[in-house]
Amino acid sequence: MSLRFPMGVATMYKILVKCFVLISLIFIIHSCTPRIIANEGIFTKEKKNNEINNIIKKEVEKKSDPKTINSDQEIVDNSQISSDLDDNNDKRIMSEIEVILPGEHNIEITQNFINSLVLSIHNKNIKNLSLNINTYSHKKNLNEIIDTKIQAGKIFIGPLTSLDTENINKYCSYGAIFFSFASRRQLASDCVYLINFFPEDDLITLFNHFDSNARVALLYPENNYGHYISKIIDNISISSEAILVSKSSYNEDMSNAREAIKRLGRYELRRNELERQKAILQKSDSEFSKKALKKIAKFETIGELDFTHVIIADYNIRLLEIVPLLPFYDIDPNKIQFVGTGVWDDEAFFDEPSLQRAIFSGVSRKKRINFVEEYIHTYNSEPLRTNTMMYDLVALLSYIVGNQHTLKSTFALLNDHQLSFEGIDGKFSFVDNLIKRELNILQIKDGKALLLR
Repeated sequence: MSLRFPMGVATMYKILVKCFVLISLIFIIHSCTPRIIANEGIFTKEKKNNEINNIIKKEVEKKSDPKTINSDQEIVDNSQISSDLDDNNDKRIMSEIEVILPGEHNIEITQNFINSLVLSIHNKNIKNLSLNINTYSHKKNLNEIIDTKIQAGKIFIGPLTSLDTENINKYCSYGAIFFSFASRRQLASDCVYLINFFPEDDLITLFNHFDSNARVALLYPENNYGHYISKIIDNISISSEAILVSKSSYNEDMSNAREAIKRLGRYELRRNELERQKAILQKSDSEFSKKALKKIAKFETIGELDFTHVIIADYNIRLLEIVPLLPFYDIDPNKIQFVGTGVWDDEAFFDEPSLQRAIFSGVSRKKRINFVEEYIHTYNSEPLRTNTMMYDLVALLSYIVGNQHTLKSTFALLNDHQLSFEGIDGKFSFVDNLIKRELNILQIKDGKALLLR
């Protein structure tokens, strides 16, 4: 069943025109500085942008100095908190939520996430949360922030990276919940939930789409993303009617991309077969042989490929460089289905001639178009594709707090596999503390990505 609350498509958006109400419940706080409260009031678009961005930018760009924490500052004593989580199960989830993001590294992501947080609260008219934004400069500083803020029933949004999320589950006995954006799936455990775009969801969606006649090849770069796709694709393909028949990889700098494509399509073997066929036909004087020779004279290779689909696990400029090489070496997109994952969800790819008719896993842009347009209108820049994670998460937490959930009932809610939540990136649920997204198949055509199913 689908549990609906003020998230994504369930909310009617109103694009900001001339004013923006910055609700006084938002507290912008630096990890080691006095609390700064964003003044309540109505802002014109220009003034609103300046006020919000100046406050956020000033706070995020400051360095956190752990030395400014005085010894007499109020710090939660471990002895005051039960180490037995059962004692905290009846604690109600607190409406005051801690956002913990890096203040130096990944500053663009931090800025974007905070922008999305503000828009989410405004668009959904969320009034039951107060969010403290804490920035950290290193792991020790991060732990000091958590030590200071930790309480039973407290929710933390963050940390951002896998490295920063390591060992965060040591705080689970305090009765806290963490929603981390880490990409390393093994970090999901106990009270640590991971919110990210995981390629497992993409591959499962694709292999569920393939029919029993599909023979799939994988072409991937030798980087972290490519190697990870290659690592997980075997187990996912086993559960599909389709068959994974081959893999080929290329250097991240594209230096051997042509050789990788030739291997994938058995180009040399097929070209040699063509030359053999020509030699046979040239020895014959029959009209049939002459017609056949004339027919194959324009070919570069001969023979069928052993795959019907090729998953190209790449993105950014490399995708636009690698894709045109495939038809050059007789892997014809009119005969072979080009396939991508969610990293293809970028309009920059949709005009590439070799990608017309290609498919990829994702969610229709229509579901988030209002968010994208309003973000651009408000901040004069395109949002990062990952911004929707923060946007949807804030609404989920508002739902939890609004329904007065306890720690125990929150865990039950999040761990209910039969329950899904509606966001602007589609339905999602949690399985083993990992977000699981219900994706669609999109097809690229005439500069757009259209919903195929």
